[in-house]
Amino acid sequence: MELASLPLASLGAGSSPKLTRAKLASSRRPLAARERSATFERAMAPKPATSMLLAPGGPGSAARLPGQVAFPDLDDHLVEPESDAREEMIRGERVVAMPALPPHADRQFSLGYVIGAHLKPGHVGAMELLTRVGPGSDFATDACVRKEGIDPATGQRHLEELAFEIVNEQSAKSIRVKAEDLAARGVRRFFAIFVKKGTVGEWSASKGAFQNLDLDGTIDDRCLERPLPVRALLEIAAADDAVGRALIDKRNPAIEAAVRQAEASGEATGAALAKRDLLLRLLASRGVEPSPDERARIDGCHDPAALDEWFDRALAGASASDLFA
Repeated sequence: MELASLPLASLGAGSSPKLTRAKLASSRRPLAARERSATFERAMAPKPATSMLLAPGGPGSAARLPGQVAFPDLDDHLVEPESDAREEMIRGERVVAMPALPPHADRQFSLGYVIGAHLKPGHVGAMELLTRVGPGSDFATDACVRKEGIDPATGQRHLEELAFEIVNEQSAKSIRVKAEDLAARGVRRFFAIFVKKGTVGEWSASKGAFQNLDLDGTIDDRCLERPLPVRALLEIAAADDAVGRALIDKRNPAIEAAVRQAEASGEATGAALAKRDLLLRLLASRGVEPSPDERARIDGCHDPAALDEWFDRALAGASASDLFA
C-alpha cells in the first residue's frame, strides 16, 4: 500500500489541529466510526510517561509493572476495516492507503506467493492484515506471518511475528515510523523491499535503521520451513525457484505424486531399453536381420511385457516377422 495524509481544512485562529481534524472527520463518518474516533481520542489523551517490557519469546505479550498501560487489543481498531475510505491511523494521523502502481502491486503479488510456500505448519500468512499497533496506530503491512489459532495468553489472534512492506513511493519517514511502532508492539522481524533501490532491508531496533541484506543470502526463521532466499523477494524468476524448492522440502502431495510418476516412468523406460537390447542381441546371434520396418517397430516399443513376448518368440522363430505373428 502507498500512504497519503488526508488534507485538513484551514484552521481558524486559536483552533486546535487535533480537534479540528476530529471534528471534520466526524461530520463525514457514520455513528460507529464516530464512536471509534471517540475511543481514539481517549487513547491519545495525555498519560503519565510509561515504558513497556516485552515478555521474552512472547510476541505481542507484555510484562507490566504497576501503573503501566497495556497495548490495545490487536483488533480494537481506530479505523473501519475493509471500508471504502481505505484509511489507516499512524501515530494519530489518519492516512489513506492508496492503490498501488505496477512496481509495488506486482511485487506484492509475488511476495504472498513466495512467503506462503515457505510457511512452516502451524503458521498462517496474511496480506494487508489490519492491526492495532499502538494507542494511536492502526495499520496493515503488505504481508505478515503469525501463528495460527488463538493466543491463550490474550484470547485473541496471535500477533504477527514477521512483517513485510514494499516501498516504492512511500517516504523514508513513513516506513521508519511503521518499523518503530511494530518493534515496540512486539513484532519480531520487519523487512522492507525497496523497489527502486533493488534492495531488501531488515529493521534493527538497536540501530534505529534498516540493515541491507545480502541478495544472495537467505532469511532463516522459526516460522519458515526452509530458508527464504532474499533475492526471491525482488525477482520473479528467483521467486519461482524458491517456491519449487520449498514445495519439495515440504513434501507437497502434488509434487510427491509427480516425482513418483516420473520415477515409475523412468523405471519402465529403463526396463524397456534393456529388453529391446536383449531381443536384438538374440536375433543377431541367430543370424536374423530385421527389416527396416521391423527394426523401427522394435525400437518404438516401450512395453516391457510385449518385448518379453517377442523375446520368447525369437527363441523359436526363424525370421523377425515371426515375432509379430
